[in-house]
Amino acid sequence: MYAIVDIETTGSYAANNGITELAIVLHDGNKIVDRYETLVNPQMPIPRYIQALTGIHEGMLETAPLFQEIAGRVYEMLKDSVFIAHNVNFDYSFLKFHLEASGFSFNVRKLCTVRLSRRLFPGLPGYSLGKLCRALEIPLENRHRAGGDADATAKLFDRILAGDSQGYVQQMLQGRSREQYLPPNLPAEQIQSLPYTSGVYYFHDQKGKVIYVGKAKNLRNRVCSHFSNNHTGLRKQEFLRNIHAVSWQECGTELMAFLFECVEIKRLWPKYNHSLKRFEQAYGLYVFEDRNGYLRLTIEKKKRQLTTWYSFNGIFEGRQIMQRLVRQFRLCPKLCFIQKGEGECEGVLQQYCSGACTRQEDAILYNQRVQEALCSLQKALPSFIIRDKGRNASEESCVLIENGRFYGMGYLDMEEQINDLETLREHLTAYPENDYMRGLVYAFAEKWPGKKRLMVDGRW
Repeated sequence: MYAIVDIETTGSYAANNGITELAIVLHDGNKIVDRYETLVNPQMPIPRYIQALTGIHEGMLETAPLFQEIAGRVYEMLKDSVFIAHNVNFDYSFLKFHLEASGFSFNVRKLCTVRLSRRLFPGLPGYSLGKLCRALEIPLENRHRAGGDADATAKLFDRILAGDSQGYVQQMLQGRSREQYLPPNLPAEQIQSLPYTSGVYYFHDQKGKVIYVGKAKNLRNRVCSHFSNNHTGLRKQEFLRNIHAVSWQECGTELMAFLFECVEIKRLWPKYNHSLKRFEQAYGLYVFEDRNGYLRLTIEKKKRQLTTWYSFNGIFEGRQIMQRLVRQFRLCPKLCFIQKGEGECEGVLQQYCSGACTRQEDAILYNQRVQEALCSLQKALPSFIIRDKGRNASEESCVLIENGRFYGMGYLDMEEQINDLETLREHLTAYPENDYMRGLVYAFAEKWPGKKRLMVDGRW
């Protein structure tokens, strides 16, 4: 049995909106055998634009039943049927949410007449219900009302069944088929062409613009996981409706995929990516020269326009390193902002500061020690590469950390011997680094030390 469903609602996502009208047309594969249509009181205001679209206003719903009152009948009609709708995941997400809120566990197979129409009637100007009905000369009365749209969708389903010589309906209903879960505008062929390898994938909108970038150890499985449930939130529903295409790049390893995802998010700034857009460690070590010519070291919150010498997860870590440098290189605690206030310099009292804070020590001599401190900090930062499998058997992936900073990455020919840093740089693509990317590489190196190669005298 097929249940062809259409609903009208107060908004675009189930978690915070109600149903105002519902229509169910039961179809046995040959003809319509039952029909149910009712207004529903959502117990919330209806936005004016929706009133204008549907013609349903709050006065019409004062005596209409609450959804809880009709939930039992709706459940009985749907529980053993294939759920069919035009953009099925929208209607399904609403009914699943409200049925389960009424105490009914709901999980049935689905078919989307948008996806089926794209398969059976290719090349049409559009696949909205209105455009399909015009193109296929299907009568559509009472548009944007549940009953009118459900009846038109039932006629469309008749056309689909009549023209389905390739068995698309049954293919989509098979247990292994993902068609019933895919967004309405995403071609199934693109999903089927995804490889089972590590890489980065891109979701595109109707105009081809990238709206989301993700990484994956297994591209096919990860992309499909986006569509494996019926999330009722506004953002997820909007996200799924806007996906019209998927593209990808293989990366060879999960680490390369992680790093390239960071690069692409920063480059493309996709609408639906959030977590990696602004991730940075909070504090950095900065150097500046004061008006008296003395180099000053300070630990401050990260500033985009300034280059840091070193990054810290927190202020405490930064202060510990600064205190070590001050002691080891006899720097002034006042000029390094370790000591604040107008009191006598603690470094002078403890005889490791030569009075730079009161200009008793020449700025040139003091600045030399500051430079030595910075050089020691930089030298303490390692230079190494991570070499791992590539995208095919003839290449290796390579990630370069130079003096503690992420330089870049790329792929090297297995037959080409590269042992020096300069030559290696020529074969890699340099990328702007951030703390998150650097942290990924360090964590990988710690977990897989056998894939890490240190630089010794400029060679690997």
